[in-house]
Amino acid sequence: MHRRRVLQASVAGAATLALGSFAQSWPARPIKLVVPFPPGSSPDIIARLIAEPLAQSLGQPVVVDNRPGAGGNLGTGVVAKAEPDGYTFLFTIQGPLVTAPLLSKSLNYDPIKELAPVSLVATSANLLVVDAKLGVNTLADFVLIAKERKGKLNYGSVGNGSAAHLAMELFKTRAGIDLVHVPYQGFPQVVNAILAGQVQAAFMVPGIAMGQVKAGKLRALGVTTMGRASSLPEFPALSELGYPGFEAVSWQAVLAPAKTPRPIIDRFSRELVRIIKSDDVRTKMLGQYFSAVGSAPEALAGLIKSERDKWSQVIKAAGVKPE
Repeated sequence: MHRRRVLQASVAGAATLALGSFAQSWPARPIKLVVPFPPGSSPDIIARLIAEPLAQSLGQPVVVDNRPGAGGNLGTGVVAKAEPDGYTFLFTIQGPLVTAPLLSKSLNYDPIKELAPVSLVATSANLLVVDAKLGVNTLADFVLIAKERKGKLNYGSVGNGSAAHLAMELFKTRAGIDLVHVPYQGFPQVVNAILAGQVQAAFMVPGIAMGQVKAGKLRALGVTTMGRASSLPEFPALSELGYPGFEAVSWQAVLAPAKTPRPIIDRFSRELVRIIKSDDVRTKMLGQYFSAVGSAPEALAGLIKSERDKWSQVIKAAGVKPE
């Protein structure tokens, strides 16, 4: 019995040393950072912002690979099924991780079992925008016209179960209005749809919306943080416009295939956090209306769980149906 335990300990120790050696020699070739949304989308912008300093830090190219489709679920599934060798990572928003498992009947991956958290990257307020041609100037105006034109106004999102979708469903419930949901592949497509008159409103990240807001083509009515957002102090929070407690913050994170060696995940997480917290990257993220965060894998795992608990309740209360 004693010899068996010694042998098991020796094998375990050898495996640990092998993993440690593997992590030290990693990476030996380019790393792929899969973004399950199209070029120009908010996740794509932030992923490319960190890819270059990551490449410099790791000594290998970090290639952003856009795999849009199904509200981010397509590319997320690609990473979930990828070889867990430390050369494929996922850069995504919360939708494919938190709400897709609650709302999609055809999901081909399990984000809890098949993906390993690496780091929370950034957070952002969502901005409620409407078509400037709609002729509303305030949130109260928008609610009034939505009630007058019940069921005749459309809103866009980046997919069923996305933050943009559920934020509007939560607001619909709170405001007592009826809007029709129209999903798109990414926020650039949502913007184009509003400008073309196909949809009239959307919750979206400011980095995509603010250019059109400044150009006068979209009108911003408020933000989804509990108080005014530090990056957008000129816009009131919905929580102070008659909807106390209303909060729907977007976030972006990096994950890996679940069986990726833990030493690699830990090293990649440390490199990410260092880069995310650097003055240069923090400033660039703020320029995109994002707050740089950076976290240990365990903190991201905790966030995913708490978000799933929160939005499962919203889904039930709003009567959002699986697709």
